[in-house]
Amino acid sequence: MTTVITNSAQETEQLGERLAKQLTGAETIALFGGLGMGKTAFTRGLCRGLGTGEVVSSPTFALVNEYSGRCPVYHFDMYRVTTWDDLYSTGFFDYEGNGVLVIEWSENIEGALPGDAIRVTIERGEHDEQRVFTIEGVELS
Repeated sequence: MTTVITNSAQETEQLGERLAKQLTGAETIALFGGLGMGKTAFTRGLCRGLGTGEVVSSPTFALVNEYSGRCPVYHFDMYRVTTWDDLYSTGFFDYEGNGVLVIEWSENIEGALPGDAIRVTIERGEHDEQRVFTIEGVELS
């Protein structure tokens, strides 16, 4: 388990880039944290680190955004997913193993996460911009 503190959205994006260097292209990254914690900023950096070169935005209404880079990235928002039927309707299971899955609001699909998922928990730090990241399932270099 690794704990990292960031003090700005830019540092949060840099942390995402740092994690991207560790990825082989078939991981599931489960993001846990409330509204405004930096899940999309983290994903933006991760995608930049994977060479997507695309504008990354929250998939709140689309449920999943797809990006192309060194490997495909599938960015899910599970905020409104409350049942197994909801989860199946996202196509989530069809994406597994076909790229990097980044899942916002993973707490809503905890029972469906693969056992080897990289778990990233984000909490507010000592001031409004500070975030405390706890990362399990991979060692950061």
